[in-house]
Order: sequence, then C-alpha cells, then structure tokens
Amino acid sequence: MKFHKYHALGNDYLVLDPGDGELPSPGAIELICHRNFGLGSDGILYGPLPTEDADYGLQIWNPDGSEAEKSGNGLRIFTRYLSDSGLVNHDPFTVMTAGGKVTCRVHPDNAIIEVEMGRVSFNSAVIPVTGTEREVLDEELVVDGSPYRYYAATVGNPHVVLPMEAHTRELACKIGPLIENMTTLFPNRTNVQLLQIEDRNNIRIEIWERGAGYTLASGSSSSAAAAVAYKMGACDGDMMVHCPGGDIGIRIGSDYQVNMTGPATRVGTYVMDEGVMTQKVPLHGSSS
Repeated sequence: MKFHKYHALGNDYLVLDPGDGELPSPGAIELICHRNFGLGSDGILYGPLPTEDADYGLQIWNPDGSEAEKSGNGLRIFTRYLSDSGLVNHDPFTVMTAGGKVTCRVHPDNAIIEVEMGRVSFNSAVIPVTGTEREVLDEELVVDGSPYRYYAATVGNPHVVLPMEAHTRELACKIGPLIENMTTLFPNRTNVQLLQIEDRNNIRIEIWERGAGYTLASGSSSSAAAAVAYKMGACDGDMMVHCPGGDIGIRIGSDYQVNMTGPATRVGTYVMDEGVMTQKVPLHGSSS
C-alpha cells in the first residue's frame, strides 16, 4: 500500500489515493498512524473521491480511527497533493468533506495554499453543545476542579476555545483530553484551543485535537480561535495565528466566513510492508 506523506507546519498526514489502495479499517488506520509501530502521522487523507457536489471528494481520518468532518491543514495538504499529481492548476476548485464543501487554490509557488473554510457558527444546536439553543459565548467550564471561560464554535467540526492571558503546552495536554471527552456537554467530542491574544492582528494558540491529541498546528483550530477573537472584539478581521509549528493567516469576513492561507510541504512517498498489519501491539491512546 502506497502513501504520500506531507506536513502542514508539523501537522502531518498520509495521503492514500484510492488508486493505490482501499481505505483501511479503523483499527488498521490506528496502526498505520502509530509513531512507533506504523508509518506515523496525525491522520489519513483518503481521496480524491468521486462526488456530484464538488470537483473532488475527501475523507479525513484521525489516528484513533475516527472520521473527522474537516481539517484545514488536511485540506491544504490534499490540495498540494492534487497539485503535485497534476490534477489541479492555480485556479480555484472545490472539495467536499464530511463537514461541507470548501474552495481551495494553489498559489504560484505551489507551497502556499489558500482555503475558504466556510462560515463559523457559535450556535449550540449546530456545534453541537447540549442545553438550550444559544450562541455559546463566554460561558464557564469547570475542568479538574478549576473554572475556565470558554466559547464554542464550529467551522464544520466542533471547537472549544478558552481565552487566557498565558498558556503552555503542558496545560493543553492536561485539560485538552478532559474537555475533548466531556460528552455530556459536547456529544460529538470536541477540539480544544487555548487562546492568547497578543494584539489586534496576532493571536497565539495551543491545540488539543480531537482524536489526535496535542498538535503543532491546525487550520480549523486557527479558524475557530480567530473567529472567537474577532467575536470578542479583541482582534480585527485579518490576523496571524501563531501555532507551535508555525503561522497561519486567517481573514474573517463580516458574516464569519473564514479564509485560511498557509504552507503544505511534501515529505515523501512510502510503501508500507504488509507485515506491519500483522503486528499485535497496544494501540489505543498511543497514536500521537
């Protein structure tokens, strides 16, 4: 089975073209993505797939074997793969994901990708967040006995954003998995971002990604965090999101439409030995 590996600011994916192999089972995906026993990645992108509603279809799979609705970094990587394969040029084209249709464009140097991520919603019924229907803005969340203020949003996949004066990787790794799995409040689980606002045009985030764990960069997380900063009135519509792995440019429209710009880098092509799939190894919770 052949995979094409890319990373977007350290957030790495394996692209599996349907012409190179069938989609593996969730357990096999977990093994393939394992950092020690497999090829190692933050997920698998399966496509291009046929679809009547867009130019290309794409499935996005987390390293725990669950399917993700949308991934900004994954979309940039998939776009770069389509460009490297000669399937697209520098004109805009559309990709259908489980989280909706997006428009992508490859910049002339091929390394920079622009994605129209869609409209951010704070509506609890859409995200979803349990309770009465509302915009989930500046509510309290108690995590491991400590109270935090949070905003919830969706850009095709669910996010919880916690504004704070300062944050660390250690804090993201401590409270991220606890918030992700608060299914009584977030029934589809959730991505988590710790948000630090630097000025009107710069924010800094730490990311705990649903189904993947601590992540160096995330396009959908950057989109959600930027939309929250804009909703708070703390930032203008154009901002740079500083992730641990690098920077993503975000533009927020007046209707909360998000345009994302960032790099995607090709790593190489990998042919996985069939013997990998015969291993008996502990997998759950150890992929990232």
